[in-house]
Amino acid sequence: MTTHIPGHVEHYTGDYPIVVEGVRNQFGDHVIHEDLSLKVRRGEILGVVGGSGTGKSVLMRSIIGLQVPDAGEITVLGQSITDAKDDDDIDIRSRWGVLFQGGALFSTLTVAENVEVPLLEFYPEIADQLRHEIALYKVMLSGLPSEAAAKYPSELSGGMRKRAGLARALALDPELLFLDEPTAGLDPIGAAAFDRLTRELADTLGLTVFLITHDLDTLYEICDRVAVIADKRVIAVGSIPELLALDHPWIQEYFNGPRGRAAEAAQHRAKQVDKPQGGKA
Repeated sequence: MTTHIPGHVEHYTGDYPIVVEGVRNQFGDHVIHEDLSLKVRRGEILGVVGGSGTGKSVLMRSIIGLQVPDAGEITVLGQSITDAKDDDDIDIRSRWGVLFQGGALFSTLTVAENVEVPLLEFYPEIADQLRHEIALYKVMLSGLPSEAAAKYPSELSGGMRKRAGLARALALDPELLFLDEPTAGLDPIGAAAFDRLTRELADTLGLTVFLITHDLDTLYEICDRVAVIADKRVIAVGSIPELLALDHPWIQEYFNGPRGRAAEAAQHRAKQVDKPQGGKA
């Protein structure tokens, strides 16, 4: 279900809504990425992992036009991001939503007013009443109770702030959803609930999700593929079994370490619980 915001264009129908080719990002003499390439498939949840300092958030910021690469090409929904001279040249910004770390909510605005910010920016002609209704719908779509719409971020728990940030990211019925460490700081129950919500929204709304995470449970539970950043580039992209077949030391340490084995075991137990009894589908 969508809110049918006026002026929306047809959804992207290509196979790869995000294409990154040969990107270099550096700050002064410090090179973060060198010849980094990545293709994100339409409709998938792609998990992005890597050690601290590998530039996962820098890559996301480059894709959405907040960081200008020093070299390379980035195409989003068929439009070049790297050729844009400024933000005004990126006319597809309304077709993606972003949940930054911590939610990044405006503290002086209510949850509903936070959700209305992108609506006011991109569709100022929408009537106030319709804008309020859209905001309330997005708040409830994110799993928050309707009364949360009138609350300020300081009145919410950490998990509720994450959902409020998600509601704002969904405000414009995006095709792409960028999530930066969405379960960081959440307890295991809250993190699992957020994972389930992400999967349900992706399937229901037909979203392509670019998800930066350190959470192995998230990777096993909802990600279709995982991209691994190491050695200043994407060294591998694939399902977790495909990654486990590789002999790169970081991949092996990450997925075969104690936490990786625990996440794999938890996923196996969950599948056994969901398995039909009597061997019948």
